[in-house]
Amino acid sequence: MPVRTVLDGRVIRFPRPHRDGILLGVTGLLGGVLLWGLGLHTTDFRELLPSWVTLVPLTVMAFLELLRRSCPRTALIVGTVALIADQFTHGNLATVIMFTDVMYAAVVYGTPASARRIPVTTGLITVAITIAALAWLRRPEALLIGVVTGLVSFAPALTGATLRNHREAAEAARLRAEQTALLAEIDRNQAIAAERSRMARELHDMVANHLSAIAIHSTAALSIGEPKASTDALTVIRENSVQGLSEMRRLIGLLRDSSGDQEPAVAPALDGLEALLEKARTFGGDSGLVFVLDDGRESGGRLPAPVEMAAYRIVQESLTNALKHASPGTVTVALTHTDRLLTVLVTSPYGERPGPRAPGSGAGLVGMQERVTLLDGELEAGPVTAGDGTKIWQVRAELPAEDDTELSA
Repeated sequence: MPVRTVLDGRVIRFPRPHRDGILLGVTGLLGGVLLWGLGLHTTDFRELLPSWVTLVPLTVMAFLELLRRSCPRTALIVGTVALIADQFTHGNLATVIMFTDVMYAAVVYGTPASARRIPVTTGLITVAITIAALAWLRRPEALLIGVVTGLVSFAPALTGATLRNHREAAEAARLRAEQTALLAEIDRNQAIAAERSRMARELHDMVANHLSAIAIHSTAALSIGEPKASTDALTVIRENSVQGLSEMRRLIGLLRDSSGDQEPAVAPALDGLEALLEKARTFGGDSGLVFVLDDGRESGGRLPAPVEMAAYRIVQESLTNALKHASPGTVTVALTHTDRLLTVLVTSPYGERPGPRAPGSGAGLVGMQERVTLLDGELEAGPVTAGDGTKIWQVRAELPAEDDTELSA
């Protein structure tokens, strides 16, 4: 735990020294004492002060090694004063060596501003001292003073700046790699969610109308006592069971294909609406429903496959909902294609209906909304009042669609 003290009611925390600083401080202090004991000094000012004074800058510099990480700027300032003071004593090589480490640590562990300024400052100081020494001594040997100054100050600062730049570059690369991995994970999750939604829509659209017809006719078969009506209902049930099973097998085949290149044998398109309505007439005839197709598109025009498939599925789901919930009357499917916009309008009688009804889950409306949203279109579904004052259920989808024949031309 960090050392704490109380001053004027405030708790001041002192960070625990790093083990590297402790090792460097103890080693430098012991080495300096050994050099002092052997009488190995670095300056000629031996007559000004007693020999033991050399140990004062040495001790201060060894203590500053403990602060090299936690307070690098303070350690550098005090260390500079201790180094200058050492030059007016007998001098100790260990003090100079520890100062180079303090200079290095000030660049590596200091603030970014200090890391930029210290190498420039020490470089200018080295040049200035070299020029001053040459001007004062006027001998080539004066260059050695500049070299020693550069080795003590500029060289460790430059080394620290180089190491810090490498560390920052490595950290930036690590952050970029983490961000890339995070984005990849987000994309993967979105792709999985989109694929699950697509599978849910396809499964619902392929099988829901068949199961709805089965539910309605099986209820009718159980409630009607006439043998012929029961036989007709069971025939419809069998047909829908076979078709639903075929659709399920086709979907399972697509899911098991690992290549991802397999597509449905026959993609649903608007050309198949008449056959779709014919099935609806067969299933809904006993419920008093009449199905009418009003195709206002120009003949021969081809729309993009995703648009045709979405429009087909919207009509299919609307017809399925009509078979489940519509009261007796006319169900109208109207298509118009103008100004690069395909409009799908499905209306059905809205109100209480006699006879059996199949339960609904609301997944069909969700699937239609998802299909329209993927194409940047608009969808409206709900009860409205017709021109004659009657209530109808209306599904209106507007899908942006350019004619493929125009694009190919």
